[in-house]
Amino acid sequence: MSEFQLGLLSIGALAIVGVIVYNRVQERLARRQAERAFGSQHEDVLLGESTARREPTLEPTARTGDHEPDASMQALPDEALDYVISLTAERPLPVSAFFEHWGPLEHRLARRALASGSEDGSAWKSLGQGDPGAYRAFQIALQLVSRAGVAREGELIEFRAEVENLAAALGATVVAPELKRVMARARELDQFCADADIQVALNLVASDGEPFPAARLDSAVVAAGLERAADGAYALRDAEGGLLFTVTPVAGEIKSGIAKLGFYLDVPRVREVRKTYESMVRLASQLAAGLGGTLVDDNGRALDEKSLAAIGAELDTVRQTLERRGLPPGGSLALRLFS
Repeated sequence: MSEFQLGLLSIGALAIVGVIVYNRVQERLARRQAERAFGSQHEDVLLGESTARREPTLEPTARTGDHEPDASMQALPDEALDYVISLTAERPLPVSAFFEHWGPLEHRLARRALASGSEDGSAWKSLGQGDPGAYRAFQIALQLVSRAGVAREGELIEFRAEVENLAAALGATVVAPELKRVMARARELDQFCADADIQVALNLVASDGEPFPAARLDSAVVAAGLERAADGAYALRDAEGGLLFTVTPVAGEIKSGIAKLGFYLDVPRVREVRKTYESMVRLASQLAAGLGGTLVDDNGRALDEKSLAAIGAELDTVRQTLERRGLPPGGSLALRLFS
């Protein structure tokens, strides 16, 4: 083989290696972009490396009710949770004029965006279509953190640009916080959210191993005051319609019988955590007695009064942690953050 042919082979081999390396680099870039776009960077601290639930009762949660009140309605921007940009006009602006420019942006951002107005920058009011008022000061906010993770910095840059365009159209001045500090605060809040996002999970199984009769179970749960959903689950709500806890068939065929029921309490979204937990335990115990069932953890171990009481005490600690952070369970900020 001549030196010329060897040279061609070497060039061809280098070209192939170059293509492989390029593809690997592009794959890594795409993966990183996807992680930034779609995922929170925090680890589920109670789940560890596995997505399966561990230990009896407490786990990170992503469950929400189907008909829960919209926590963003009547909410005010809050720097603890939002990227808040301030606008000041030279003279009072009617809310109708403000919404000519703000409405399309609010619609595009759905429930993540908020706006408030004030006559003098002290008493703020949530703004909505049809508000007859006129204000000089406005606050426009984008929620930084939710159960989906942290907003991307590029998204905040785009949001700020949109608000600056809005301000220019209204003839208002703009004051926006430094993004670096905002993102650092958001990441820290996201980690707190991961640590404090707790769900209580109990399971009711038949003592004799036979499925619960579906009709009998349905009658017992509905008689206890829970509402039936189209998907076969049940929910207990407070007087205002807020979700307290759910009871869900998690195994077995509904038509022939229910092999297991799951009881779920989304801790950060409930105002009276201990009281609600005790109500859920009381219902589960009543159903266990009436249907011939046993309360167990996710590993199938029976839950006695002592273990259930220990869970209640741990929930008190979770509640206190949220309250110290200024996020009392069931409050407007907690409902927005844990959504």
